[in-house]
Amino acid sequence: MHDQLPSEPEPLGGGLKQRHLTMLGLGGVIGAGLFVGSGAGIAVAGPGIVVSYLIAGTLAMCVMRMLGEMSAAMPASGSFSVHAERALGRWAGFSVGWLYWFLLVVVLAVEATGAAQIANGWAPGVPQWAWVLVFMLVFTGANLAAVKNFGEFEFWFAALKVFAIVAFLILGTLAVFGLLPAASDSFGDPVGFTNLTGQGGFLPHGWQGVISGVLAVVFAFGGLEVVTIAAAESDDPVRAVSRAVRSAVFRILFFYVGSMLVIVTVMPWTAQKAGISPYVTVLDAIGVPSAGQIMNIVVFVALLSALNANLYGSSRMVFSLAERGEGPRALLKVSGGGVPRRAVFASVAFGFVSVLLNLEWPESVFLYMLNSVGAVLLFVWALIAASQLRLRRLVEREAPERLVLRMWGFPWLTWVTLAAMAAVIGLMLTDDTARPQLLWSTGATALVVAVAGVRELRARRA
Repeated sequence: MHDQLPSEPEPLGGGLKQRHLTMLGLGGVIGAGLFVGSGAGIAVAGPGIVVSYLIAGTLAMCVMRMLGEMSAAMPASGSFSVHAERALGRWAGFSVGWLYWFLLVVVLAVEATGAAQIANGWAPGVPQWAWVLVFMLVFTGANLAAVKNFGEFEFWFAALKVFAIVAFLILGTLAVFGLLPAASDSFGDPVGFTNLTGQGGFLPHGWQGVISGVLAVVFAFGGLEVVTIAAAESDDPVRAVSRAVRSAVFRILFFYVGSMLVIVTVMPWTAQKAGISPYVTVLDAIGVPSAGQIMNIVVFVALLSALNANLYGSSRMVFSLAERGEGPRALLKVSGGGVPRRAVFASVAFGFVSVLLNLEWPESVFLYMLNSVGAVLLFVWALIAASQLRLRRLVEREAPERLVLRMWGFPWLTWVTLAAMAAVIGLMLTDDTARPQLLWSTGATALVVAVAGVRELRARRA
């Protein structure tokens, strides 16, 4: 482990403003997983999905607090990969960096394909692959330009998603209290909170349902980490990451938990249909015209926003790996505006290959790739927690003034968070739908760690 804190400046260009980072923190995690995928969680947990989101959100909030503490003390474009290397050794930095890069470029394929399917529905004459090509070209261009252009793209994308959720929360609350004509019982009275306890009670499937709900929704919180990667390219990284982490985690928890509370209060949880966004079902009940098309536009923007953020995050991560000798040196080329163009091309190229695999073999080759990154987020979070345990002591000893953002209840809450992640992994083993993802992800993680171990052995012998 290194025994000194880094002080060298980042070679990448600045340009991201505080508003960019705050919206990136909000927008990076509000995606199709919330707007569409939350239906699966409601099916297994009923109204208890509110508790599931509260548990999963609290876990994500603790991880982000740890990551924010380390990133404010040591801003770096490699974020938690740099922290893991400093705290646990080169093998950890290599492993978590490449696993996260692989995760982002595979998920990028899902987002590009999903957005292309929606666009194809609007313009059937344009084939799906052509839409994918258009999206890839547009966002490659946005990421090759100055970083502030990426920031502007992401700011407006995220703003639309945030506006959509706030509007949904307002309409839903008005409906619950009878101020909108929908959501009334058979006598025409406001529905109030009867749906929270009807249809089998608040926990129709017991605590087992809540736990299954956690497994269904915990991965929807992935994407928050990109804020700490982006902070390194802001004008004041320490202040920027502190403010972005503080504001993002609480607002996201509010949006996620608030949305679920509105959904299961306005409509009976049994009224949700598989494959249809719970948001569409509620908006239809409230009487919002063209609710399905409105949500299609929001989901479309959410997918493109996540694609943009993931391309940015993956390029910076692979650049950081190359910078530390853990990736190809050829990726270190930086443009005059401070953009790692070769790293962007490498990430978009692999992402494009992933999209082609998704279009051609969605049920075979790509499914294996998707399963192999399914639980990687948990392993990344576990390494973030382990790194924070070590780095906090180092920073306290060498540069306590850098601790401008502190993890709550250190070290006990860090250990509790690690135990919670271990519990989620254990529960995934007992869940028939989650087990294949966990096993494939464990295999992929073991392979990357093995490569890291071999590299370290060779470096020691040299």
